[in-house]
Amino acid sequence: MLCDSVTLRRFRFVSPWLAFSVSLCLGGVRRGFAQESHIAHQALPLALPSGLLERPLPLRKGIGAAHDEVSTRLPQAQAFYDQGLTYLHSFVWIEAARSFNQALRLDPNLAMAAVGLSYAYAELNAPAAARTALDRARAPGFSDHDRRHVDARAAQMAAEDSPGDASKLAAYRKRLDDALAEFPSDEELWLLRGIAESADPADRGQGSTASSPRFYERALALAPAHDAAHHYLTHAFENAGLVDDALKHAAAYVGMAPAIPHAHHMHGHSLRRAGRAGEAVAEFEAADRLEVAYFETEGIPAEYGWHYHHNLDLLATTYQYLGQMEKAERLLKAAFAIPSALVVQEFNKREWPMFLLARGRTEDALAASASLVDHRSPLIRATGHVEAAHALLVMRRFEAAAAESNAALRELERAADGAALVAPALEALQGEFFLRTGEPDKGRAMLTRVIQKVRAAPGPDAWAQALFTLEAIARAAREVGDWEFAGRVSKQMLEHDPAYAGTHYALALVADRAGDRSTARAEYALAEQYWRQADSDLPEMADIRMRARR
Repeated sequence: MLCDSVTLRRFRFVSPWLAFSVSLCLGGVRRGFAQESHIAHQALPLALPSGLLERPLPLRKGIGAAHDEVSTRLPQAQAFYDQGLTYLHSFVWIEAARSFNQALRLDPNLAMAAVGLSYAYAELNAPAAARTALDRARAPGFSDHDRRHVDARAAQMAAEDSPGDASKLAAYRKRLDDALAEFPSDEELWLLRGIAESADPADRGQGSTASSPRFYERALALAPAHDAAHHYLTHAFENAGLVDDALKHAAAYVGMAPAIPHAHHMHGHSLRRAGRAGEAVAEFEAADRLEVAYFETEGIPAEYGWHYHHNLDLLATTYQYLGQMEKAERLLKAAFAIPSALVVQEFNKREWPMFLLARGRTEDALAASASLVDHRSPLIRATGHVEAAHALLVMRRFEAAAAESNAALRELERAADGAALVAPALEALQGEFFLRTGEPDKGRAMLTRVIQKVRAAPGPDAWAQALFTLEAIARAAREVGDWEFAGRVSKQMLEHDPAYAGTHYALALVADRAGDRSTARAEYALAEQYWRQADSDLPEMADIRMRARR
C-alpha cells in the first residue's frame, strides 16, 4: 500500500459490533490522491478482441489536428502518424493504436509510430506490448528529434514502473527539459512536459496541476490549431477550481474536435461545474451518441470503451442532479451491468446502489451491493461491503452492518495497493455507524473529516461525487434526528454547489424543523426553481407542494 506518516490512520473500534482493526491510507493529502491515481487506473483482466488494434482504418475528419514532423518520406505514413497522435491526445486509445499500426504498415522503420504504440498499448492495459513497441522504436537511423522522444518515453516508462520513486520522475522531467533545450519549437514536447508536472508518472493529462498551464500555453502559442493544449488546459483549470478558464478551453476543444466524444464530455462537465447542468446534459448526450455509433460501425463491444462507461456515469448523475430520476436509473443500471478493465471504473459502479439507497429502495441497494461483493478485485469487494453496510444501517440491522464494515477492512488488507481509493467511503460509513448507534460526537467528527477530504479532492468528477456524499450525510443526520448536524452539512452543500436543488431542499427541511417558516419558504422555492426540469412525479417536489399548502 502506498502510505506515508501523514496519511496513515489506524482504526480501532470499541463498539460491541465493530472489533476489527487495520491500518489504512486514507489519502488525506493531495499527494496521497496523486499516488493512488496510478493504482486506480490499473487493469483488471479484460482482453481486447484479437486483431482489433491492427485493423485498417481511414483518415478521419473532425477529430482535431496534431502534427509532429517525424522520420519518414511517405506522406501517408506521416498522415496516419499524426492521426494516431491526435487520437492519443483525446484518449481514444483503440483508434490511436490502429492509426500507428497503419503508419508502420506503410513505413516499417517509422520509430515514432512505435513510440505512439507504446503509449496506446499502455493505456489499453497491455504493458508487454507497450515494451515491445518501445524496443522496436530503438532501431538505429532515426533523427535527433525522434531520439529525444524515444529517450523521454523510456524514462517515463521507467518512472511508471516505480510510481513512488521521485528520482525516476525527476529523471523523466529532466529528459524532457533537455529535449526542449534542443527543440524549443516542438509543441509535443511542451505538452508532455506539462503532463509530467503530475506526481503520477503514468498520468495522461487528467491530473494536470497548477504548474502545468505554462507548458500547455507555450504549446498553444506554437501551434494555435492544435486542440490538445485546450484539452489539457481544461483539466488543469478544473483541477485548480478555475471554472471560467476551464469552460473557455473546453468550448475551444469541442469546437476543434466535434467528432471526439471526450471533447463533448469535457465541455459537459465544465458546464455542469459552472451550474449549467441542462447544457451539460446535451454535451454528455452528444458524446454518448458518437460512442454508440462508433461501436456499431466498427463492431466493437461497449465494454472496451472506457470512456463510454465514464460518460454514462456523468450523464446519469447529471440527470439525477436535475431530478430526472427515471433517466438516471436507466443509465446507472446499464452502466452497472457493463464490465470494465479499469479498477476506478468498477469502483464507480457504487453509484448505482448509492442511487437506490437515496431513492429509498433499500432492499434493491443491498442486492446491487451483493454484486460488487462477488467481484474478482478485493478493492471492489470492499466497496460492495461498504455499500451493503450503508443499506443495513438504514434498515437498523446494526450487527449485520458492522460485519460488512469489518469485511471491507479485511478486503482492503488483502489488496496489494489502492486502499486510498475506498478509504474515504469506508470512513464515511463508520462515521454514519457511530451517528446511528448512540455515539453522535464520534460520528460527527469522522463525517466532518470526510466532508473536508471529499470537498478538497481535485477534479470535476470528484466535485460531483462530493456533492452526493454530502447529501447522503445530511440525510442520515435527519433520519437520526440530529438536526443541528444536518444543518451544518446543508450549509456545506450550499458552499459546495448553490445551484443544486437538493442543497436548497436540505436547507429548507432544517429551517422548517426549526420553525423558521420564512427561510423554509424561500429555500423550498429555490429547490422548486432548480428542479423545474425534474420528473413530474419526483417525491421531493410533491413534498414541497404539500408543505406549501400546509
